[in-house]
Amino acid sequence: MSTPARLLEILTSQGVVPTGWADTVGAVRRELFLPDTIEAGGSAISRDESPEWWLAAVYDDLHIITQINDGRETPEGTYRLPTSSSSLPSIMLEMLDLLEVREGQRVLELGAATGYNAAWLAHRLGSDQVTSVDIDPALAEQAARNLDAAGFHPQVFCGPGEYGWPDQAPYDRVIATYTVPEVPYAWVEQAPTGRIITPWGGSFFPYSFAVLEVTDGEAHGRFTGYPAFMRTRHNRPHRGHLADFLHHREEAVESRTALSPLTFDGDPDALFFIGLDLPDAWYVRVDADDDSGEATFWILADDQSSWAAADHVPGAGEYAVTQYGPRSLWDEAERSYRRWEERGRPERDRARLSVTRDGEQVSLLVT
Repeated sequence: MSTPARLLEILTSQGVVPTGWADTVGAVRRELFLPDTIEAGGSAISRDESPEWWLAAVYDDLHIITQINDGRETPEGTYRLPTSSSSLPSIMLEMLDLLEVREGQRVLELGAATGYNAAWLAHRLGSDQVTSVDIDPALAEQAARNLDAAGFHPQVFCGPGEYGWPDQAPYDRVIATYTVPEVPYAWVEQAPTGRIITPWGGSFFPYSFAVLEVTDGEAHGRFTGYPAFMRTRHNRPHRGHLADFLHHREEAVESRTALSPLTFDGDPDALFFIGLDLPDAWYVRVDADDDSGEATFWILADDQSSWAAADHVPGAGEYAVTQYGPRSLWDEAERSYRRWEERGRPERDRARLSVTRDGEQVSLLVT
């Protein structure tokens, strides 16, 4: 059977249902928050054509994509950027556990999307305790309709999440369902004695939860988890096919490095600290399709002005590097990696995040 009870059974068997959330998971019908055609596990699933398959996906611990390219038409061959989804229920529960919400508290959710997460909050706290915001008017409208159909009536507004929603402040908790490169100070102001949970990180390593406690006009906290969420649409950098970022290849500069590019790809702590130095560049690993074990590690500037490639060959003592643009992106990344090594290869959990009126700062605990 594909029901909320089945989803609760799956999540319980994984050991990921926090105290106080089981009744909510088992009561809220996820099917009411999803369109008739969804993408799950790399496949498009139609409710009309495959109703059993559709329901099975809905009530599994799956990330379901519900919007591509901000809802614009996507002709064949166009780069497809997922821009809204229903997150993995297990990740939703991880965030809600970090939120440590209690009865009687008021919550601001940023990123209404389908409305499913807001429904969980409304079921647990009551609809009048929940305010949800989405920058996309179509998504905000749809979330409100979905919530109404499910019997929940939190306030849903359309607006840019970086401003929070001051009209309903103050809040006890703030939760964002998209990744931010910096925590807006508006969130701190609107939860003056509360807690903020958000996926956090720049382009290079956007895979952390920031967990912040707010007091005296400042927020301080830590990083945990390895979530993969869509990025805020506010100042969102361009993304596209790899070829869209490669240009002036005949003018690229070649060099060699003793550092295997796969060293980066295999160490999340290294990637986190490199990401602090390269928040405006992203990477992609491309493996050879001939079982040779060869791979290329690409680093691409958000502004599309610079790119770098480092080629891994199994057993090699040195690796070929090619770079173009005003920035030598491989050199920047390697210098950052070497500094991380010199500092004793600190783990991410030694990093601390502070947000004040003057901005955001990441510091390192000294042991």
